[in-house]
Amino acid sequence: MTCKTTSYTSKADWPTIDTWLAARKDPDTKVDGIVRDILADVRANGDEALARYTGKFDCAGFEARNIRVPVEHIAKAKASIPADDLAILEESIANIRAFHENQKEKSWWTTAEDGTILGQMVRPVERVGLYVPGGQGGETPLISSLIMNAVPAQVAGVPEIAVISPPRKDGTLNPYILTTAALLGLSEIHLAGSAWAIAALAYGTETIAPCDVIAGPGNIFVATAKAQLIGQIGIDMFAGPSEIAILADESANAAWLAADMLSQAEHDPLAASILVTTSPELGTAVCEELKTQTAALPRSEIAQKSLEDWGAVITVPDLDTGAELINLLAPEHLELAVNDAWSLLGKIKHAGAIFMGHHSPEPVGDYFAGPNHVLPTLRTVRFSSALSVETFVKKSSVIATSPDYVNEHADKIARLARLEGLEAHARSVECRRK
Repeated sequence: MTCKTTSYTSKADWPTIDTWLAARKDPDTKVDGIVRDILADVRANGDEALARYTGKFDCAGFEARNIRVPVEHIAKAKASIPADDLAILEESIANIRAFHENQKEKSWWTTAEDGTILGQMVRPVERVGLYVPGGQGGETPLISSLIMNAVPAQVAGVPEIAVISPPRKDGTLNPYILTTAALLGLSEIHLAGSAWAIAALAYGTETIAPCDVIAGPGNIFVATAKAQLIGQIGIDMFAGPSEIAILADESANAAWLAADMLSQAEHDPLAASILVTTSPELGTAVCEELKTQTAALPRSEIAQKSLEDWGAVITVPDLDTGAELINLLAPEHLELAVNDAWSLLGKIKHAGAIFMGHHSPEPVGDYFAGPNHVLPTLRTVRFSSALSVETFVKKSSVIATSPDYVNEHADKIARLARLEGLEAHARSVECRRK
């Protein structure tokens, strides 16, 4: 069996599916205490703790003087990358930047006849830390994560951006990460990984200045560290394992759908890949394709485990019922692999990113099209959104009330204050009346 098969006909069937998927988000409470100790250690001991953890887990003999990557190493790395790859990276960055430019918010003001001015001032945070996982031994660098996190911060106008990523065993960083940073115009790069890297970005060390916001994906230790720091710094989101849902009718291509499901299944044994279809025949064909395609993947063991535990083909009686189930699943990624995707779009209420039609596979969003691939998971799209320019700005209300305004409204404001038992509030307004 590659993945489970079942059906959904109404909301009465949802509790069974919900109970099955809920196990994906069971917290590993054992990690909490470990991460708490790491955060405290780095906060107290700075570079020494950072070097100690890095030497133990990533690069034997690592020393504090190696934490900051010399600027000349960044330029040297760029020179080692094939020109074709540089061109692809540049085009990807340009596409993603163009999309995020449309997200910029402006400060705004309103004025009244009495001279009162009210408004909202939008300002970027001053310093952002970006965590970039090293991949398998540093040989599968997550360059797309760096682009997706750096570009919206830059568009927001953040003046200081620090990148941190675990070193390889030889103490270096993959040249593709360094090159991507160079193409983005980033020059502050540090070597550290896991929870101690997050602690360094949050608290600062002798080498690394503390940050206001931390963004970037990572393992359970990274995610837990970010979660424990909420309230002290801003974070992008608490992201769980990746997921894709596909709503398909008989017009879909089974081989394509299987490939799309595997694009998430190869991420992580906890990744969820779910096909919702009106065609039982398509569902059967996809299951067969999954068996064939999984066996041919380099990461076949991960994909197979993911599909066995969290993969499903769910048959529905019609597309309206399928859309109802999709909204209950509230997936990170959603593909509408149907004959007329646009007619169905209005029925989708909860999805992080929506890929329209048969020629919009999820990886175009991961790497190239422009929208951000950092998306809410585990049904949190019901109340949250993709990483965006807004993640890296803060908004201040501006209140400039005139003497006439205070004269006109002081009694009402004072009354509200006294209803709450706050006499000093009331007097603060009343003392300004003419």
